[in-house]
Amino acid sequence: MVDPREEEAMDEITFKSDTVLSDVHLSTPNKRHLMVRLNAVGQPVFLSQFKLLWNKDPWKDTQVKGKKQKDIQIENTVQDDRSIQESDGKNSSDVDFLNENETHTCPSSRIEALLDNDGDLEVVRRPQVFSETKQKETSRNKIHPKILTIGTENFIEEEEQENIHQGLVKIEHTMATPLEDVGKQVWRGAFLLADYILFQRDLFKSCTVLELGAGTGIASIITATVAKTVYCTDVGEDLLTMCERNVALNKHLTSTGGGVVMVKELDWLKDDLCTDPQVPFSWSEDEISDLYAHTTIIMAADVFYDDDLTDALFKTLYRITHSLKNASTIFLSIEKRLNFTLRQLDITCEAYNHFRFSLNDLEKLRDGKMKFIVEPIEATFPQFLVYERIEQLELWKIIAAPIS
Repeated sequence: MVDPREEEAMDEITFKSDTVLSDVHLSTPNKRHLMVRLNAVGQPVFLSQFKLLWNKDPWKDTQVKGKKQKDIQIENTVQDDRSIQESDGKNSSDVDFLNENETHTCPSSRIEALLDNDGDLEVVRRPQVFSETKQKETSRNKIHPKILTIGTENFIEEEEQENIHQGLVKIEHTMATPLEDVGKQVWRGAFLLADYILFQRDLFKSCTVLELGAGTGIASIITATVAKTVYCTDVGEDLLTMCERNVALNKHLTSTGGGVVMVKELDWLKDDLCTDPQVPFSWSEDEISDLYAHTTIIMAADVFYDDDLTDALFKTLYRITHSLKNASTIFLSIEKRLNFTLRQLDITCEAYNHFRFSLNDLEKLRDGKMKFIVEPIEATFPQFLVYERIEQLELWKIIAAPIS
């Protein structure tokens, strides 16, 4: 027989000091954390769903016309009906409480009702149960994931039809990883890029798009709803396998637009694409030919956290843009993260600063073959995915045009 205290401890996730946790997962309501499997390296893989605002007026919902984007906390769609019922129940309880204390009448009678025999103000307090409930709801919830170990495939198949009608993006991901595995989590920069893609549908329509450092693939999946072909690239067989599963989970979204997502390996530290057919997610000669002949858009979301990898990415951008047949447009999203460093004894944004330096160097580059025009994109476009769009999120546009 299992000790209840041990069973409770098993349900909680322990984060080690050397792990990184995305704010997206930290803010997700814990009622829909589904652990579906362990990956090849023994990390728990969770299944989360994110709501698309296609059926609403995003300008109205996010209130961004002519001003900054209003922060919206990420919510889980399965709780929508439940939260409405709970709020209705709370409202009715509040009304009943007011009725019992006669505080819903006119102002004069309300004041008289709150005075005692001596004319002193008598404060009517809510029963203790109200405050305790409120305190529990406002505190940060611990994460208690539900574990799906049997019948996972059937579970996914049963919910596919539900996703079609509800406009949901389903993503498999991990929740706390070492820094080298952060691509297995979902980050806010991918949501910002996805918002812009859905806002500028005509710009991406029928295009061939290359995403670098795609991670879980959410930006590529959204892009495939309007683009013709999306090359979704990253490194690591385990990560690419997860990404491929996410593409299959969201075929109800990509199939309507006719877009195709090709999950491939692309290592920024290597000059050539892998063409060995024995290696998973390698490239065929036809795919490489199509990539260089038709790609007009390159994008990367929230991949700037290590200076060496940032340098490698910009070198990759330079190499690929020089190999493309057509001029291309590059979209880069980044979150400006503040960190206290012992070296400087101050709050700095070293990864962001290095990104900006690299961006400036690219714009100043003069090799006689290609010119790069860099410009920021104001994040005042509407929000199509439900998440917290903070002020530290930025989107940059780079036009890479051959010099004739």
